[in-house]
Amino acid sequence: MNLILPAQTTRLREDITQAVGDVPIVRLRRVASICQNHFCYLKLESCNPGGSIKEKNATVLVNQAEEAGLLRHGGTIIESSSGNFGVGLAIVGAARGYRVIIVVDAKTTPAFRRMLKAYGAELAEVSEVDANGSMQKARIELATRLAESIPGGWYPCQHYNPNNPDAHALFTAREIEDAFGARLDALVVGVSTGGQMSGLARYLKPRYPHLQLIGVDVKGSVIFDPAPAPYKMTGIGLSFRPPNLDYEAIDKAYVVPENLAYSMCHALAQREGLLLGSSTGAIVSAGLHLAQQMPAGSRIAMINPDRGDRYLETIYDPEWLQANGFTLIPAEHMDIAIEQLCICESPR
Repeated sequence: MNLILPAQTTRLREDITQAVGDVPIVRLRRVASICQNHFCYLKLESCNPGGSIKEKNATVLVNQAEEAGLLRHGGTIIESSSGNFGVGLAIVGAARGYRVIIVVDAKTTPAFRRMLKAYGAELAEVSEVDANGSMQKARIELATRLAESIPGGWYPCQHYNPNNPDAHALFTAREIEDAFGARLDALVVGVSTGGQMSGLARYLKPRYPHLQLIGVDVKGSVIFDPAPAPYKMTGIGLSFRPPNLDYEAIDKAYVVPENLAYSMCHALAQREGLLLGSSTGAIVSAGLHLAQQMPAGSRIAMINPDRGDRYLETIYDPEWLQANGFTLIPAEHMDIAIEQLCICESPR
């Protein structure tokens, strides 16, 4: 594969796809008092060239498709995505010369739409809502039809592709191992397609037998909670249980309310200088609650999936928050809000 591991000493890259994965891991210190006597780290996948962890999946899956002859010169990449994976594919498509069509819906933010178009991707939109208030199934159906009807079309289908976890088994997990060695007690990961969690578990579980793998979802999604409800968050959550998710590898799971997640995003910006995406607020909330249950000195790593600049018109916009019924928790009250979060009784 063409993706270069960060361990390589050269800083020269042949194209943008080879710059994926070389991201910092920073310790949180001020967002909550628990950070004072625990080592709470955030892996900033937002520092990938296009701003998200999904560029890893996009690069690896495109490489595999090219090697298998599924994607050839002049071909078209088609995918259903609410944002980051579509942007990742648009980046790779631009670098490799492929046409890219991304199927979106009403939850795809204006910022994501502009980013996709800026990279040269075409947008196809669905409006059909299922019984759970989601448009994910309609997006998948349209992407399937487009791939079948367009000559040279290739649909990676992130939700059902069994190779989706490969990027994180091959790269993200090894980056974590390189950074922490044997000194890691828990890893907190947001869950949507299941690719991140399953890939990380595949590599890390045999090497870290005592490592706790923690899954994080948003309230309203059915990945861990069978009671569906509408939700605004993108990046984590599904209206169906993801086939790629290895439920047996998950030690604990959290379902985080949107209001807490968005409040945590604002607290991270104001207290840590980190402007990050909406799902990161849920992931950090869960990670800090977990830290409260662990001995002092424990080392907890959390994965930040994307940047916050693409959410300036949503979770960082006071008018959007008010219009959607969200009232932010003040940063000085985050300790209490984190403490009140609950662990799922049965993540499986």
